[in-house]
Amino acid sequence: MVLFQKQEWVNLNNERLQKYANLLVRAGGNVQKGSPVVISSAVDDAYFARMVQDAAYDAGASDVTIDWTDDASVRAKFLRASSEVFDEFPEWRVAKLKYQDDKGSVYLRIESSDPDNLKGVESDRLQRFTKVASQATRPHAELMMSNALRWSIIALPSPAWARKVFPTITEAEAIDKLWTCILKAARADGDDPVAEWQKHRENFTKRVEYLNAQQFDSLHITTGLGTDFTVGLVQNHNWEGGGDIDKTGIPFFPNMPTEEVFTMPHRDRANGRVVASMPLTYQGNLIENFEMTFKNGIVIDYKAETNQDILKNLMETDEGARRLGEVALVANSSPIGQMGVLFYNTLFDENASAHLALGKAYPTNMQGAESLTTEQRTARGCNDSLIHEDFMFGTADMNITGIKPDGTEVNFFKNGEFDI
Repeated sequence: MVLFQKQEWVNLNNERLQKYANLLVRAGGNVQKGSPVVISSAVDDAYFARMVQDAAYDAGASDVTIDWTDDASVRAKFLRASSEVFDEFPEWRVAKLKYQDDKGSVYLRIESSDPDNLKGVESDRLQRFTKVASQATRPHAELMMSNALRWSIIALPSPAWARKVFPTITEAEAIDKLWTCILKAARADGDDPVAEWQKHRENFTKRVEYLNAQQFDSLHITTGLGTDFTVGLVQNHNWEGGGDIDKTGIPFFPNMPTEEVFTMPHRDRANGRVVASMPLTYQGNLIENFEMTFKNGIVIDYKAETNQDILKNLMETDEGARRLGEVALVANSSPIGQMGVLFYNTLFDENASAHLALGKAYPTNMQGAESLTTEQRTARGCNDSLIHEDFMFGTADMNITGIKPDGTEVNFFKNGEFDI
């Protein structure tokens, strides 16, 4: 029944889906002639993955590989496999990644996971495998986060995800409604989505240029939920937004949608209380109604109404997991924010709300970081970790004051909106 519904949607909306696939290839990963491409897709989304594959070849890709995933198989492994397998990561997978990285592959990911797929799985198994997998694939993650490789993520609805977001209507109605929301959020519901994304990139320029010119020493952030928090920024930080540029000068959009401008917090200079405004989906589980208290950059206390053990596992990944690697600002009036939909998916929810990230910082947010060693970056305040997990804390009444090195205060974000 589900496959029929999907195929029916394809038959009725083939032209729109073709444009969506082309958007991922032409704007998201910006595939160039001669580029190898790697697509990550659920087996249930094969119809769309093949559209992306065709679009990539049409853009000049030399070879297109599809790596298939399956929520049900992943869940079965975590529930039934021998315990010792969660302490190892297959060497062939590491070798495969290195081969693809060395070829300069463009990575395209189609996201459609069930937010509750790993609900009920032993948290110890999740923690152990997440850590060993992160350690094994760290060189690949370094290349991605430093823009040495191009990559992009978009979403498709799955029945389970649609039911989670819209539980009061039929499955078919929920899938159709989630499709509509996804395409609108990704600016893919018009006649020329690629052109729309080029305009979208240009709209970030004013905010990014303003914030980079200010070079605030720190930000003081408050919300009606109880956040009262000051985060220091590294010297010579770099605000980004509206897409990235790889090492060869080719622009791309890692996340589609994206509404954020973001920079690097100093790993030792976060102080105060942060109250989350949305649930966090992590390891196939929802962490809800949680908060953290920071002192000198480190989370010294935290609590969650649900899945506090999962939050604990996240914090205990390594030393850097209790520190911040990103501060990102999103206007409450962003298209996703105005939908009033909780997507239970970080790709969307992070673009409805200002957010922070625990863990590894993006080196591109520090000027000159490409010429520094990891140790030198750390000495300048750049956090390092095996994880990078965004969580949302923005609200309609959020206020942010930028504090300059001389103590001058500038209230540039008022009641959830930029005042620039």
